[in-house]
Amino acid sequence: MKKTRLFTPGPVMVPEDVMLHMALPMEHHRTKFYRDMLADVSDHLKYMFQTNHADCLTLTGSGTCAGEASIVSTVHKGKNKALNLSCGKFGERWAKICKAFGLDHTDHTLDWGTGASADTVKKMMDDDAAIDTVICVHSETSTATVTDIEAIAKVTQERDALLIVDCITSCGCLPFRFDEWGIDIAFTGSQKAMMLPPGLAFACVSPKAWRRIDEADSPAFYNDLKAHRKSLRSWDNPYTPANTLVLGLQKVLHGFKERGLENIWKETHTMAEATRAAARAMGLGIFSKSPADSVTAIMVPENVDEPTLRKRLRSEHGMQIAGGQDALKGRVIRIGHMGYVDASDTLAVIAALELELKFQGHEIELGSGLKAAQEVFLAALSATK
Repeated sequence: MKKTRLFTPGPVMVPEDVMLHMALPMEHHRTKFYRDMLADVSDHLKYMFQTNHADCLTLTGSGTCAGEASIVSTVHKGKNKALNLSCGKFGERWAKICKAFGLDHTDHTLDWGTGASADTVKKMMDDDAAIDTVICVHSETSTATVTDIEAIAKVTQERDALLIVDCITSCGCLPFRFDEWGIDIAFTGSQKAMMLPPGLAFACVSPKAWRRIDEADSPAFYNDLKAHRKSLRSWDNPYTPANTLVLGLQKVLHGFKERGLENIWKETHTMAEATRAAARAMGLGIFSKSPADSVTAIMVPENVDEPTLRKRLRSEHGMQIAGGQDALKGRVIRIGHMGYVDASDTLAVIAALELELKFQGHEIELGSGLKAAQEVFLAALSATK
C-alpha cells in the first residue's frame, strides 16, 4: 500500500477536516445560509490579501477566470494600453488574453527563471506614455520564479497606472500586502495555497481599479467584475456558485486567521529553503535566478531520464511532483510547498528523490540531501526558542 502525496504546484493536498466539512448536506445558494457564509468569506479574504479597503470577489472558475476578468474589465479597447511582463508560461497567458480581446498591449518577454524588475517597468513606461496598466505575475509557477511586486508597485503608483498582479502561487503562502504595496487588482485560485480543489477564483479590487472599470463596458459577460460587485452588495453571486467549495473555503480561511499569515509565510519559506539546500547537496542545480518559496524548480542531471524519475516517484513512493513546461520539459522537476504540506512531508519527498536518483545512476551519497534539509529545519526550530 502506498499513500499518494501531492507535491505538484496545484492542485495541492486538501486537509481531511476541510474535505469532511465540504461533505455536509448541500445548501441552496439563494438563502440566508449562503449569504451569511459569503459575507464571512469575503471578510476573511481581506485578511488573506492584506487589505482593508478593497473588495474581495469570489468567482466560480479557475485562476485564469479571475485573470481574464481583471484584464478585460480594466484594459478598455481604444482607451488603455497594458504592459504585460512575461517571464514564464503564465505570463504568456495574460498576453494571449489581451490579444484574444483585441486590447492594446506591449508584451515584454524575459528569460525564463528571471523576475521582472522595477527599473525595466520604469524605462518602458517612460518610453511609452500610453502605458497606463501593468500586468505582472508575482510567483511564476512554470519557472518557480518570484518578482519584486512591491518595487514595481512603487513605479505604477508614481505614474498613477494600474497594477494587476497574478498572485495565484503567492497569496496565502508568500508575503503579499495588497494595501501596503499599492496593488490595484490581485487574483488567485482555490487549488494552490488555498488548499482546496480547483473551481474557485478570487479577485481583490481597489477603489482606484473600480474607477477605471466604471469608465467603460466590459466585453465579457460571465467575467464582468461589475456584475460580481453588484451581487456582492447583497452578499450574493451573479451566477450559480460552487457553493460546496465556498463552504470549504470558509473552513480554510478561518484556519489561516488562527495560524496567522506570517507564520504560514515562514513555514513555506523554511520548506523551500530546505528543498533548495537538499538539491544543492545532491549536486543538483536550482533553475531560477530568483527562486520562489511556493514551488522549487530543480535541474535534472543529464544522465537521468526526467519522465521516468517522476513516474517512479509516483509508482514506487507515492510522491507526485511536476515536470517542466515547454522549453523546460524534461529538464526540471518542480516540488510544491503550498497548502497541506509540512516539514515531514518535505523530508519524505527528498528521501524518495535521493533513492530514485541513486537508482538511475546519479552519483549521490544517500542522506546528503536529507542532512542538508534537516539542518535548515533545525535552524528554524532553534530560532523559535
